Amino acid sequence: MTRITETPAWAALAEHQRAMATVHLRDLLADDPGRAERLTVEAGALFADYSKHRVTDETMRLLLDLAEAAGLRRMIDAMFAGERINLTEDRAVLHVALRAPADASIVVDGENVVPGVHAVKRRMAEFAERVRTGEWRGATGRPIRTVVNIGIGGSDLGPAMAYDALRAFSKRDMAFRFVSNVDGDDIAEALLDLDPAETLFIVASKTFTTIETITNATTAREWLRAGLADAFDADAADELGDGDAVARHFVAVSTNAAKVAEFGIDTANMFEFWDWVGGRYSYDSAIGLSLMVAIGGPAFDEMLQGFHAMDEHFRTARFERNLPVLMALLGVWYHNFFDAETLAILPYSQYLGRLSAYLQQLDMESNGKSVDRSGRRVDHATGPVVWGTPGTNGQHAYYQLIHQGTRLIPADFIGFLAPHHDTRHADGYRHHDLLMANFFAQTEALALGKTRDEVVAAGVAEHQIAHRVFEGNHPTTTILAAQLTPAVLGQLIACYEHKVFVQGVVWDVNSFDQWGVELGKSLAVRIEPELVAADEPPLDHDASTKALIRRYRAARPR
Repeated sequence: MTRITETPAWAALAEHQRAMATVHLRDLLADDPGRAERLTVEAGALFADYSKHRVTDETMRLLLDLAEAAGLRRMIDAMFAGERINLTEDRAVLHVALRAPADASIVVDGENVVPGVHAVKRRMAEFAERVRTGEWRGATGRPIRTVVNIGIGGSDLGPAMAYDALRAFSKRDMAFRFVSNVDGDDIAEALLDLDPAETLFIVASKTFTTIETITNATTAREWLRAGLADAFDADAADELGDGDAVARHFVAVSTNAAKVAEFGIDTANMFEFWDWVGGRYSYDSAIGLSLMVAIGGPAFDEMLQGFHAMDEHFRTARFERNLPVLMALLGVWYHNFFDAETLAILPYSQYLGRLSAYLQQLDMESNGKSVDRSGRRVDHATGPVVWGTPGTNGQHAYYQLIHQGTRLIPADFIGFLAPHHDTRHADGYRHHDLLMANFFAQTEALALGKTRDEVVAAGVAEHQIAHRVFEGNHPTTTILAAQLTPAVLGQLIACYEHKVFVQGVVWDVNSFDQWGVELGKSLAVRIEPELVAADEPPLDHDASTKALIRRYRAARPR
């Protein structure tokens, strides 16, 4: 099988890069004013400007040729058709089915999975409404005021990110917290000021055996039991029963009914999902139950409609006008031909404070691979390191490195034309105007920089001139939407999902397994008994690990 690096399309891009290496964005923008209109694309509610990239029309043509050489169209069709493109786990990859309309047909192993998706969604909506209205009550008869989502990875990052993003649409007389880290400090802080009688736990684990999640859920169950014992007199506590108390304060998102029941959760309150839903693609499934409680069923549906709109754009739009495809190919251009190693995600919205963490998992767990789909070692770079923080906070931290450091760091700037809170001073001065002025200024500064002549002309002292020159030529994509709404969030996340998929196709890696997650976890299961053993256990590890274990044992309270 021919490697992508052995195709004429790859060779043509390598040759083209040598010609483009010394071309500056300052000249591209000055010599071709029309590129600011031409190198843009609209997809649903998203407008993207990629004119501040180190590309020409020829570059884009060659990148599209690479997509064709990689068989992108065939792979897109295979995914939407429910083929088992997750080869190592022999699974279909159908997060798109989670947001398909009720009359759609997506067949896996001869069964249309869409009716099942909508049946679960209806159960979620009914449950969420009961909690939101106070109809669902805890063991003492009081309504739920706080929901604690217990998960890890995709069972945490997705709903936590989306809750923050859509907080403006949430039920403000309820609180929502997210626990994932097995570090006891995480759940201790989450529970510190809560009332057990008014707290509902959503435990999200496909197998209900994920050790971090079950450890945290068990701690929460013990906290609940202790707290409710204080809330009842002895007779009432005996009449209620421990199992009833747990059942009224815990629900599950899982596929393992036996383990859920064993934990004490009523399986009538278990919400299922499917093995064709990868964890990092799952918050629009039952994994998003906490989000649905927060924002309500109608807003959750709007978000799903946004996802679906981007799915349809990705599936049907010509590649040269296809936003996820273009974003993916631009990433390949820098990652593989300019040796860029990272991608900065820079949302100018405080509500998107967890977006970069969410996209870290989506991108790095998907394409952080060193073998291709047939098991051969790859001969090219694959997934980038993804990082970033919101708004002007980053400008006062790491933008220095992007502007004047020695690394090429492509960046996605994400902004909104209207805020949710039009915060302004008495004289009319608006926060949002200042925020967006910074947003536009940074992409301009990164592209154009500041030449030595410009610095000299500004009257800068001689000994400072070299320090105040900005090379520029740093590529950025600008993504704009009218406002951050449920539908817009769905479109934005689906866009990045499909971008990651396209890059996986070009790099010929399986974007849908994550074996690298397992090795350290399996070793941890082996080491934990060695840490707690009463007597010194035999240690079959390297010298460093053995010494560290002994140091921990010596300090551990008995």
